[in-house]
Amino acid sequence: MKNIRCVVLLGGCLMSAPLTAAQSVSGTTQPVQIEAGKSAESQTQSLQYEAQEWGVSAEEYARFEALMKGRRGIQSPGLDPLTTLGIEARSDEERRRLAEKWVQQEFARAEKELAFQREVDAAWKRLYGQILPVSLGTAGGTAGMVQGTAQRRQALFVQAENCSACDVRLATLLAGKQPFDIYVLGTKGDDNRLRAWARQKNIPAERVRKREITLNHDGGLSLQYGLTTTPVVMQQLPDGRWRPLTP
Repeated sequence: MKNIRCVVLLGGCLMSAPLTAAQSVSGTTQPVQIEAGKSAESQTQSLQYEAQEWGVSAEEYARFEALMKGRRGIQSPGLDPLTTLGIEARSDEERRRLAEKWVQQEFARAEKELAFQREVDAAWKRLYGQILPVSLGTAGGTAGMVQGTAQRRQALFVQAENCSACDVRLATLLAGKQPFDIYVLGTKGDDNRLRAWARQKNIPAERVRKREITLNHDGGLSLQYGLTTTPVVMQQLPDGRWRPLTP
């Protein structure tokens, strides 16, 4: 009888083990499903937020993301949603609607940047009226938008030293009386060196104070545009982007 009892008990132990394992698997499935649900919900919320930021629907923003994962993303990396969707519009009506939305947003952006730039100019005159202002902007940024989108600016990239061709191109732009931004390579981020260069090249201080001309350190910006020689003049396009001009 003792032997029979042991066999029965052992059988009970063996049968209980699979039940425990099944319960364990069942217990871990629910948290995984919950986490997956939370992740999907978070992605949906993020998509809706980004779409709202750009004034498009969630479906349109999802299409933008899909486009940027394909050929358009390779051809135009960093392109904003409105421009991307406008270029890849599926109808004239869609293209017109996106173009109007882009113009509205650019106008609002330019207004805010101009308002801040006016305060910067006023503060500079109050605090450092006798010193040439050095711009903190970059091509297409605050410096490039000083005059607003209606007046497209040019950006001149030059070497700080040993570049006679740079001097000729600078003189040509100065004679043209049009607003432009100067990006100087070789200043090593030294504002005093940049100001000394401007004085040496006889850049009108009054035009700099009026922001008709801005002085900028290149800071690697020329490399971002793939520029390998100087001088180079970049032209601002209606959509705010820049392209090199043919000499």
